[in-house]
Amino acid sequence: MTDTLAETRAARRADYMHFLTIPTRWMDNDIYGHVNNVVYYSYFDTVINEYLIREGGLDIHDGGVIGVCAESACQYKAAFAFPENVEAGLRVGHLGNRAVRYEIGLFREGREDAAATGSFVHVFVERATMKAVPIPDSLRAALARLQVVV
Repeated sequence: MTDTLAETRAARRADYMHFLTIPTRWMDNDIYGHVNNVVYYSYFDTVINEYLIREGGLDIHDGGVIGVCAESACQYKAAFAFPENVEAGLRVGHLGNRAVRYEIGLFREGREDAAATGSFVHVFVERATMKAVPIPDSLRAALARLQVVV
């Protein structure tokens, strides 16, 4: 397992460069009265792809290159429940030639400490062949803006 900032100390809002507010939905709650654990991964996917589309020009419908999930993980610290907004923070922990590791923090509105943290690895592939390819320049530039400098 990789050692990320989110795993070594409590992740704080200031640790992330990009944010997206995602409203919880009625159907997100499970029988226990909180957002089900699998929904957190959809929040990760949402903040990542929103950023890639808006800032990197990713064409999810007709683009020749797409990102596919190779790995994901989540550490749960506190529960969300409907109705509540989730503020998803995003940064890049590692930017390789063909893959990127995102680090995500999920925050309650106005809170400084993350309620959940996670990581998500995209490998970029040619849509037609599903073979790994270098990250396109426009996406690489957008991802570099979120890269953590250690």
